[in-house]
Amino acid sequence: MTTTAWQFGFHDFVPEDEGRREALCTLGNGYFATRGAAPESRADGVHYPGTYVAGCYNRLSTTVAGREVENESLVNMPNWLLLTFRADDGPWFDLAQVEVLDHEQELDLERGLLVRRLRFRDGRARTTRIVQHRFVHLAAPHLAGLETTLVAEDWSGALTLRCGIDGDVTNSGVARYRDLGGRHLVDHRTAEVAPDIVVLHARTSQSDIHVAEAQRTRVRVGGDLVDARSLLQRGEVIAHDFTIDVERDVEVQVEKIVSLHTSRDFAATEPVTEAAEQVRDAAGFDELRRSHSMAWARLNNEFHSGLSMSAAAQQAVHLHLFHLLQTVSPNTTDLDAGLPARGLHGEAYRGHVFWDELFVLPTLDLRMPQLSRALLRYRHRRLGQARKAARDAGFAGAMFPWQSGSNGREETQRLHLNPRSDRWLPDHTHLQRHIGLAIAHNVWHYHQASGDEEFLRDFGAEMVLEIARFFASLAQYDRGRDRYVIRGVVGPDEYHTAYPGRDRPGIDNNAYTNVMTAWLCRTAVHVLRELPDQRRHELTDQLDIRHHEIDRWKRIAERMFVPFHGNGIISQFDGYDRLAELDWDAYRQRYGDIQRLDRILEAEDDDPNRYQASKQADVLMLFYLLSAEELEEILGRLGYPMPSIPDNIEYYLTRTSHGSTLSAVVHAWVLARGRRHRALEFFDEVLAGDIHDTQHGTTAEGIHLAAMAGSIDILQRCFAGIEVRDGALRLNPLWPTELGPLELTIRYRGQPLTIGVTGRTATVRTWPGRRRLPVTCACGSRTVHLGPGETARFSLENSLRGGDPAAHSPP
Repeated sequence: MTTTAWQFGFHDFVPEDEGRREALCTLGNGYFATRGAAPESRADGVHYPGTYVAGCYNRLSTTVAGREVENESLVNMPNWLLLTFRADDGPWFDLAQVEVLDHEQELDLERGLLVRRLRFRDGRARTTRIVQHRFVHLAAPHLAGLETTLVAEDWSGALTLRCGIDGDVTNSGVARYRDLGGRHLVDHRTAEVAPDIVVLHARTSQSDIHVAEAQRTRVRVGGDLVDARSLLQRGEVIAHDFTIDVERDVEVQVEKIVSLHTSRDFAATEPVTEAAEQVRDAAGFDELRRSHSMAWARLNNEFHSGLSMSAAAQQAVHLHLFHLLQTVSPNTTDLDAGLPARGLHGEAYRGHVFWDELFVLPTLDLRMPQLSRALLRYRHRRLGQARKAARDAGFAGAMFPWQSGSNGREETQRLHLNPRSDRWLPDHTHLQRHIGLAIAHNVWHYHQASGDEEFLRDFGAEMVLEIARFFASLAQYDRGRDRYVIRGVVGPDEYHTAYPGRDRPGIDNNAYTNVMTAWLCRTAVHVLRELPDQRRHELTDQLDIRHHEIDRWKRIAERMFVPFHGNGIISQFDGYDRLAELDWDAYRQRYGDIQRLDRILEAEDDDPNRYQASKQADVLMLFYLLSAEELEEILGRLGYPMPSIPDNIEYYLTRTSHGSTLSAVVHAWVLARGRRHRALEFFDEVLAGDIHDTQHGTTAEGIHLAAMAGSIDILQRCFAGIEVRDGALRLNPLWPTELGPLELTIRYRGQPLTIGVTGRTATVRTWPGRRRLPVTCACGSRTVHLGPGETARFSLENSLRGGDPAAHSPP
């Protein structure tokens, strides 16, 4: 595996690992992405070519366990990579049928390029060398390119090249979904629209999204253009075949430029015309590669982080940021698309949108807030569907779905397959109502970081108020406790979906949900106060919000029930402490890896609901999402003392299986200030998650986007201590010396800043410029207002010794 900071890749060919490598070598631009599959491959159990367009979903129904089940999926689009060859009349190239002499795949994280280098010897002892370059264009989001250079090292003869588009694809990239319907594309049509251009058109069966891919192919032998070609139209495949005579050591170059359009595109007539015209007018491969690399350079400047850690750690951070920006980029701002949990890299979770923005937006808010705004607009456009869901369930306000897709209805499956037991089981995770809390939190913190008053006024406030309305109606007053309670939900943990022996799904008073509801209700009141008078009156009239409803929000913010047990341990939910303890050592001895403890227990005819055992952080999410000061303020307003954070961390750390990659993110975060060595171990796990497939087979189904973004957030908000709160950029650095110094560029309320951090010290430098507003920075007890081109130096070490934590200087 390549270990330079900006290069990532592999130096061998391992068929059983190809799925992971294809996901990690995906190229995308925020509009569409294509897995790093070999161009000559088809879905065959080793390879899985996949191309996914942001927001393009389709629904299919299947009978499962005697029930009709409808699932919506992000559609695998026609495979534009198809390029294969054969020598003389031999078989078409198959890597499994030749002697592989060298095989290297290299992902250029700076320029967004995938390079494949291959040498092989076939059954007739002929040695051939191939180099392939590939991009999915960042600046021209409908374009992609593949350049193949082939050299016959020790032979001469006839060579047939086949270059085309394969429409015979299904959604079959996740083994446990293969009993479900996966053929989403229908009505395939193919045509040759010019001597060097072919096009394939299809549509999705239910959502009626039309997709067209057009290909322009040019072949050169020894630098001379070859025109001899024949058209192949076979079923759902269209291609051009070139048969040429090759000489030893003479280069054969195939340039393939592809354009992909759908009927969801803006400023378009219909996809076939758009795709054909764009590929006809497109520049050559070298010029497109240059403009593509320039676009990546501009984007990397916006997300600049000067890292001094090991090359392997820098590589992992660069890889994570690269895949984040391939999923959501400037091309996303005009799309109505959410943030799929597994990126545009595979078919796990069917491409659904969960709560991953909670872990992603902090990175975007302080660099390219327009990307955060676009993702939040995806939520606002589905506010009507969320209102309908709340109304249908007997509640007020807006109930956002745990899993969202095309139109914002609840897409969470009602049955899921346990691969260990091969049983289909009821799925109650749609009761994770806390998704609405995450959306409200994202809205508020986007507003704090960006200063986007227009968004809050026109979209954000409405979402926060309607979500608060829902949680206020979900909360019930318990006279015996003289507090508000929330019953029948599922928390972030996901293992606990019911009480043992109870038929009704859901648990009561999930601490994370209840505390964040108190935060939400107070924030909703604050949002109303922040709005301009006219807009506040408009919204309260439009939503029919009366004083008694606002008073109820205030009471909930002061009387929400939070369960505790023992000596100041926040109970994950009401009754958690009465569940049985699990013999963790015994299960580790029997199974080794127990990350998916729920599947292990169910296969043993047991139930995770019986045990104090969590899949991932639940209570600890409070310490991740809220600063200690914020949590103490919320609990104090509720009449509860601030518990010992270290005691709570230790209690749940020993009871968590870490069955989600997000668990390592949260645990690295909460341990950072008390147990730095352990925090760095979890941080290393975050960095390794997809690179080493620590979830054992899941990376092949798509990268874990929230965990990837979480690694950047750990560096930014946790270790560097950069947060936005109460109208100021706040710094509380505790940077691990093991990682070396950090320098990064952020954008706070439209103002670009450069921040350097090492240990407990931080330096903030504003950029020069006319008419820039002062930037308010706070560290410890000191606050500094920085004008253009000024620098502030903060040292918490000095403040701990009684010195001045902030020094302020002009440029």
